[in-house]
Amino acid sequence: MLNQHLSVQRYVPHPRKDEDALTRDIITLASEYGRYGYRRITAMLRHQGWQVNFKRVERIWRREGLKVPQKQPKRRRLWLNDGSCIRLRPEYANHVWAYDFVQDRTWNGKAFKMLTVVDEYSRECLTITTERKLNAQNVLETLSELFVRRGPPAHIRSDNGSEFCARLVREWLKRLKVKTLFIEPGSRLCRKELVGVESRQFYPQLKAHC
Repeated sequence: MLNQHLSVQRYVPHPRKDEDALTRDIITLASEYGRYGYRRITAMLRHQGWQVNFKRVERIWRREGLKVPQKQPKRRRLWLNDGSCIRLRPEYANHVWAYDFVQDRTWNGKAFKMLTVVDEYSRECLTITTERKLNAQNVLETLSELFVRRGPPAHIRSDNGSEFCARLVREWLKRLKVKTLFIEPGSRLCRKELVGVESRQFYPQLKAHC
């Protein structure tokens, strides 16, 4: 009659009288039980006396932007089996550095390695050295360039990689009076030269594990 197409017509929703009260209860339960989804919340609402199905709760759940947060990964332990803490926490910039290798492949399938150095206090990435192959000599070149530009740190931390435990690297760091700590996470095996002040009191227990 009005020469108007049906696609331009819109349904006007008529919310129920208890919509606001139900929304408040859903938000309250979701805030109190952060790991529960809308199905568990529906069961709790029914236990409280609400006559509601999970589809209506899901609609309100999505409208309010509610969601179950993802599980956070477990952090690695910072102690040995005897309870002695050996991890030195950074207290200022240039106090503790950490370096490690990251490996990936290019489009043609050939592997390459990246040497990353991070300041643990500021979380600043100090450098990333990328080559097809990296050895102890490359570690020395990267560290020497950083030491000239930023000065040597008080401590430097790494895993038990052969490039980091090489005698050439350890002797060079020892001459510069940079304290090193080599720990294999999650095991009782460790190679220790010098540990921070926080762990010196645990040296007898630590020595028994080395």
